[in-house]
Amino acid sequence: MKKLSIAVSLLALLAGGARAETVGVSIVNFDNNFQTLLRQGLEARAGEVGVDVQMEDAQNDSAKQLDQINNFIANGVDAIIVTLVDTAASPAISRVAAEAGVPLVYVNLEPQDLSSLPANQAYVGSNEIESGTLGAFEACKLLRGQLKSNGADGYIIMGSLSHQAAVQRTKDVEDVVGMDMCNFIQIKDKQSSEWSRDNANNLMTNWLSTGEVPDVVFANHDDSAIGAILALKAANVPMEDVVVVGVDATPDALQAMQAGDLDVSVFQNAKAQGGGGLDIALKLARGEAVERVTYIPFELVTPANMADYIGKN
Repeated sequence: MKKLSIAVSLLALLAGGARAETVGVSIVNFDNNFQTLLRQGLEARAGEVGVDVQMEDAQNDSAKQLDQINNFIANGVDAIIVTLVDTAASPAISRVAAEAGVPLVYVNLEPQDLSSLPANQAYVGSNEIESGTLGAFEACKLLRGQLKSNGADGYIIMGSLSHQAAVQRTKDVEDVVGMDMCNFIQIKDKQSSEWSRDNANNLMTNWLSTGEVPDVVFANHDDSAIGAILALKAANVPMEDVVVVGVDATPDALQAMQAGDLDVSVFQNAKAQGGGGLDIALKLARGEAVERVTYIPFELVTPANMADYIGKN
C-alpha cells in the first residue's frame, strides 16, 4: 500500500511540547493528477499551521478506503478528511465517523448524503453545476463563431460513473446542448474513461474508426481531454477543426492549451480545496461552528486568460 506520512510539529514544540493535532486523510488515488494537486495543497496548509497529517492512498478501492477510516479512528486522530472513491459510499463512512465522534470533512467529491450530514461533518468543494456548464457554453459559442450553428456533432467523455462530479458534469453538457442557442449540437455518443487519459485515447480512437471526425469533444476532466487530443492528432485531424473542452485547468491542460490543442478548461482550485478542507476539519475538531457546505467557485479558462492560471494548480 502506498503511504505518505507527514509530521509537522514545530508549533507544538514552540508551545512547550504539547501534542500536535492529527488529521487522517484518505485520498482516492495518489496517481490522479488533480488529487495530487489537492494533496499538495493540503500538505502545504498542514505545514503552515503545524498539524500532523496521516495520508493514505485508497487506490480507487472503496473497501480499502473504509478500512482506512476505521484505522484513523482506532489511532485516535482529531479529525478525518476524505476524497471519496465512490460517492455512494459516503453514508457508511459518515455513520462510522459519527458513531466514533470524530469530525469528518469530505473534500472535492460531493458525498451522496450531503443534505443529512451530522453536525460535526462538512463538505468543501466546488459546485459541479458550474463546471460542465461553463465549459459547454463556451464551446457552443466557439462553434457558432466557426459558423457551425447549422449542425455540429460531439462526444462526451465521462469520468467514473460512481462519482457525482462525472454525473453532474455530463448533465451540465446535456442541459447546455438542450438550450435554444446550442441545440444545433448533436451528441453522437458518451462513454466513461474512468478518469483515465489512456482510456480516453482509446475511446476517441474507436470513434474515429467510423470515419467521422467530431466538431466538439466534451471531457469531464483535463486528462480525458488530453487523451482525446492524442487520438485526434494520431489520426492527423487538424486541431483547429475540433473544439476540445476539459475541466480542472491542470498544468498539462494549460500546456495543451498553449500549444493550440485544448480550447477550453474550467479552473478548479485544488490547493484551495485541500487547504480549505484542513481548516474546516481543524475547526470541527476544536468545537467551532462551520458551514455544512463550502463552495470554491469554478472559473472559465481559455487561451485569452490562461496565463493567469499558470502555477495556480
